[in-house]
Amino acid sequence: MIDKLRNCFDEMVVYKDLKKSNLFSTLSLPSFMRDWLLKKFEDENGTFNADELIRFIRTYLPRKDDWTAIKNRVIIENERVKFLAKVSVDIDIKTGEISFALPDFGLSGKDTVIEGNVWDSCKDDLVRGRETWGMIEIGYRPPDDNDYNYSLNKAKGTNRGKIMLTGFKSFCPYKIDVEFYKDARSAFSTSEWIDVVLGAVDYNAEGYLGDEEKKLTMLTRLLPFVEKRLNLIELAPKGTGKSYLFGRVSRFGWLSSGGVMSRAKMFYDISKRTEGLVAGNDFITLDEVQTISFTDVDEMRAALKGYLESGVFTVGNYEGVAEAGVILCGNIKHKTMEADGYSNMFKELPTVFHESALIERFHGFIKGWNIPRMNDDLKISGWAMNSEYFCSILHELRNDMSYRAVVDELIEVPEAADTRDTEAVKRIATAYLKLLFPNVREHGDITAREFKIYCLDRANKMRDTIRYQLGILDEEYRGKDIPVFSVKTDYPK
Repeated sequence: MIDKLRNCFDEMVVYKDLKKSNLFSTLSLPSFMRDWLLKKFEDENGTFNADELIRFIRTYLPRKDDWTAIKNRVIIENERVKFLAKVSVDIDIKTGEISFALPDFGLSGKDTVIEGNVWDSCKDDLVRGRETWGMIEIGYRPPDDNDYNYSLNKAKGTNRGKIMLTGFKSFCPYKIDVEFYKDARSAFSTSEWIDVVLGAVDYNAEGYLGDEEKKLTMLTRLLPFVEKRLNLIELAPKGTGKSYLFGRVSRFGWLSSGGVMSRAKMFYDISKRTEGLVAGNDFITLDEVQTISFTDVDEMRAALKGYLESGVFTVGNYEGVAEAGVILCGNIKHKTMEADGYSNMFKELPTVFHESALIERFHGFIKGWNIPRMNDDLKISGWAMNSEYFCSILHELRNDMSYRAVVDELIEVPEAADTRDTEAVKRIATAYLKLLFPNVREHGDITAREFKIYCLDRANKMRDTIRYQLGILDEEYRGKDIPVFSVKTDYPK
């Protein structure tokens, strides 16, 4: 299968050796950055010069602690400095001035500027999203001593010097061709493709010892990567890799571990007039959810209910729309695990989630106890798809509505089915279809058997767990099983 993978995806495949090599774990680089570096420095045999790679990292991947030294070089020494960073841009409506921010270094737009000629050369890359990774070059535009307004401001202690963006090159050095990716999937069997996807997110398929259920449960974590506003809850034992997969693999998501979460941070900050995490990410994962506290429980619960239902959030007079899914991740006790979903699993969640109307808006549940504890045999050691490329593809597939059309065509919805159950099952099934069968362009491209086993049955089970837990939380839901969604009888087997 490795030869097939390399032949089909060519330069989008890299040699990952996470089992033996400690270099990247020592450097604490996320997977998408690591694979970008591997692609840049590896030869065709998967070997690279470690000293050369470390030299590049020290030169172009500064830490937050290096920011003062960078400012000294740019402002005092009058140098132009290049490094890899996440950048966002803003266009002032009143003045037309274009500024940029470097959120990882605390540099805001009020201290920056992008000159017109630079903007013309790189605007196509910079306007693609709220934040963009790339190789930036910055310089300094000093204050004009001859400017009358500057002289007045100087007397007040105001410095009008600005850090300039003098160059930008997109982090993604290749074109994301989704149609090519879809076609390439056809070369693999379903079992082979499951192993390919595991390798793309740094897991060794052989470490699962042929247990397909464990593989698929692991891959369920990827569903919010590929489907808009897919809201999930996962409870799992410690050490199963929740934080790694949600926080270190994709540059399009956000992981929040413990601490305090406010409505302003999550949705909209009235004082700063800025949108929160849901507006700039594909998914928001609240990890270690038992340890998260909320500044105002009722306020957060109301905001979450509205957003999880429709993707709309209202704060004060501001109404926003976003597409991020929300994932709750927490640890689970062994005794609760043994009940396999038939005991009260949500009793240890924060108070904000002790309401059936809120829990019902989560589409499905991941039984994380079906995922093995992380060990060296589960770490990828060999040729695998580039994580940065793979997650970029999943990001693009979020906008492809053709898969939902296929799901609508295939699923038989029973009479009087609850609307939320129907939407949950269809949304999860659509995500599985995108993840495991991206080559499907119309309903005739997948057999009824494969769609049932890998998409519909799994969606039904994930929603059924939510339904059962709702019955424990609220007697209004007790005894109300999920309706039986099936593949339409007239569909070819």
